[in-house]
Amino acid sequence: MLVGNQGATARSAAAPHIIQKGGFSMTEFEEYQKHIQYTHNAFCRIVIRHASIDAARKLYSKWKREISLEYLSEEKFMPFAATDEYFAKPPSSEEYPFTVCGQTVMLSNPDLAAALSSLPETEQEIIFLYFFEHLTHEEIGKRYGRTRSTAGRHIYLDLRRLREEMEVLAHEQASPL
Repeated sequence: MLVGNQGATARSAAAPHIIQKGGFSMTEFEEYQKHIQYTHNAFCRIVIRHASIDAARKLYSKWKREISLEYLSEEKFMPFAATDEYFAKPPSSEEYPFTVCGQTVMLSNPDLAAALSSLPETEQEIIFLYFFEHLTHEEIGKRYGRTRSTAGRHIYLDLRRLREEMEVLAHEQASPL
């Protein structure tokens, strides 16, 4: 039989799980904390893994919908007919002057120079300011007393008209009648 204080120390040394903390013994509490930590780590790994799978699926579907620029460039420059290069005209190194806003711009494309010349003066100026002077829509709008969006719309319409003029000139050159 243990007498006095000896019994308390003997019991605590023999059974370390007796010290209580929140209803658990110390060793059970530590094991529970480890279990929670392992469970949380596993959950985080699963969430991260599934997030990466979702991101990969989104990228794959995006890549599937996109068209390669290489493919487009091959399609654009694919000739529709076979021509003998011996009789083909050599590319001209001529430059075509185009004067607008008191400045002369040298253009290397004769069709572009002719189409620009056929546009009204204000449309020529707007295209010149946007593409050669690199003014913003807002700056062009202020110059002509318009809003930014109206100036942008005019640039869009002027470019469409320029494209139509170039198509007309290309058709006129193609048919020598």
